[in-house]
Amino acid sequence: MIQNDTIIALATPSGVGAIAVIRISGEKSIELVEAFFESVIKNKSLQKQKTHSIHLGHIVENESIIDKVLVSVFKNPNSYTGENVVEISCHGSQFIQQEIIQLFLRNGCRLAEAGEFTLRAFLNGKMDLSQAEAVADLIASNSAASHQMAMQQMRGGIANELQLLRMQLLDFAALIELELDFSGEDVEFADRTKFKELVAKITLVLKRLIDSFSFGNAMKNGIPVAIIGEPNVGKSTLLNALLNEEKAIVSEIAGTTRDAIEDEIVIKGVAFRFIDTAGIRDTDDIIENIGIKKAFEKAENAQLIMFLLDAEKFAVNQPKFMAEITQIKDRFLNKRILVIANKVDKLPSIEIEKIQAEINNLILLSAKNNIGIDALKTELTSLVNIGALSNNETIVTNSRHFEALNNALQAIVSVQIGIDLEISTDLFSIDIRECLRHLGTITGEYDVDKDILGHIFSNFCIGK
Repeated sequence: MIQNDTIIALATPSGVGAIAVIRISGEKSIELVEAFFESVIKNKSLQKQKTHSIHLGHIVENESIIDKVLVSVFKNPNSYTGENVVEISCHGSQFIQQEIIQLFLRNGCRLAEAGEFTLRAFLNGKMDLSQAEAVADLIASNSAASHQMAMQQMRGGIANELQLLRMQLLDFAALIELELDFSGEDVEFADRTKFKELVAKITLVLKRLIDSFSFGNAMKNGIPVAIIGEPNVGKSTLLNALLNEEKAIVSEIAGTTRDAIEDEIVIKGVAFRFIDTAGIRDTDDIIENIGIKKAFEKAENAQLIMFLLDAEKFAVNQPKFMAEITQIKDRFLNKRILVIANKVDKLPSIEIEKIQAEINNLILLSAKNNIGIDALKTELTSLVNIGALSNNETIVTNSRHFEALNNALQAIVSVQIGIDLEISTDLFSIDIRECLRHLGTITGEYDVDKDILGHIFSNFCIGK
C-alpha cells in the first residue's frame, strides 16, 4: 500500500525476445531514469519533456553503455498508474534486462509486487476495482468471448449498471435517515410508492446479474463438455478428432480410459473444455468402477453432455439404446444433452435413415474418419447463448462480484419485506445501508479490506 516509493518491473514476458519493456512508476521515476539516460540529442532533459513522448538514447552507468533504448515518458496524472511513469524499451537479452533492472534497484527503486502497477492505478482513481480486476481477465483471455467480456468490464460495464441504481438508493436512504431525525414529528420525506418501485427494479437487476454468472464463468474458463457413453463407442477418438491431435489413447480393448482426460479448444470464438470419461458399463473391476463414478461426476459438473452411441450396435438393438438415452436424460434433467451416433461409416444409408427417424436432433458422425466433426462443432456453438455478448449486456464473470451481488440481493429483499410489513423505518434502513455497502465493494467505492485487495492483485503478473 506504500505509494511514495518508486517501483520497477519487467512488463514483457521473461525470456529472450527482440525487445523487452521495463516499467518504472513513482514520483521520482523520471528523475531516476534521467540520471542514467544519455539522449542522442545532447543536453536533453527528460524531466522537461512533454508527457506521452518517446526518446532515443543509451542507458549508461559509469560511462559504460548498457544498451541503446527508447524511453517513454508519462507524467502524472496522465499515466496508467496516475503517477510519473517511465517505460524503457531495450533489446530482449536477459542479461541486458537484468543489468538495467539491477542498476535502478541500486539507485532508489524496488521491485514491484504482483499487480502493484494496477493497484496504484486503482488507489489513484484511474479505474474502479471492477475495472482493475478486468485487467487480469483481459491478460488471461484465450478466446473472443472471454476477451469481449473482459473489455466490456474494463469499459465499466458492471459499474455503470449499478451506479445509477446505487445513487437512487442513496438518495432514498438519505431521506429515510432524515425521517429518523424527525421521528417524533411523524413525517415521511421518502415517497413509499416510488421507493417500492426502486426496490423492485434493483431486485430485478441484481437477479439478472446473478443469473449471468454461470454463463459468464463458463465462457471465461471454457465451457465444460463431458463425453460419456459405453466402452469402445469412440469417445477418445472423438476427443482426438475435436482437438486434432492424439490426446487420448485409442484401443479396441474395452475400458482403456479409466480417468478423465481434459483439453480445451476455441470454436468460433468460444472456448470449450472437453472431458473424455471412462466407458459406462457394469464391471467388477474396482479401478474401472472408480473411473465410471468419476465419469458421472464430470457429467454432473459439465454444462453440456455429449452422449455417444455406437451406430452399428444401435441398428441391431434399438430398444436397449433408446432406454439408455431415456436414462441419461432423466439422470441429467437440467443439462443440455447431445445424442451422437458414431461409426456411421459402418452402416448403409438405409440403416442411417432408420436411426435418424428414431431420435430427434441426432448427430451422425464418424470420429475415426473425421466425418461430421464440423457439423458437431457448429451444433456446440449454437447451444451456447451468446446473444448477451452480441448485445453487449453486462455479464458477471468474477466470483467476488457474484458473492457481493448475492449479499446485496439478500439485503434488498429484507428491505422489501420491511416495506410490505410496514415495520419501523429504522429497522429496514439498516438493510438499505447493507445493500449499498455490498454494491460499493464491487467497484471499491466502499472501503475494501486490505486483505481482499491483497488477494485480488496477487493474482496479477509482475509488471502489471
